[in-house]
Amino acid sequence: QVQLVESGGALVQPGESLRLSCVASGLRISDYVVNWYRQAPGGERDFIASIRINGLISKIEDSVKGRFTISADDAKNTVYLQMNSLKSEDTAVYYCKADSIFTNHIYWGQGTQVTVSS
Repeated sequence: QVQLVESGGALVQPGESLRLSCVASGLRISDYVVNWYRQAPGGERDFIASIRINGLISKIEDSVKGRFTISADDAKNTVYLQMNSLKSEDTAVYYCKADSIFTNHIYWGQGTQVTVSS
């Protein structure tokens, strides 16, 4: 059974940092492009970042470039989203999504809440 489990969300103040984790089971992240999305209250689910370990390809959405970075630990089957200099507009539920490189399989995690507020 495939599972993506996000963690690391919290209530923080503006300017602080968080690191989100997406732990995969039932699949190897090296066979997938792993993405982070976020959904603010009343908003759509928006792309934030992606990483493909094979080929060392990563992408960061322009609005968070310079503050957010994506990385992966193949041995731990985990993808991270490091978020620095957080702003109130970063408040959202953050989701992990895995897209198979070889098939049309797509998997989503359940999300983790990030709230940035003073």
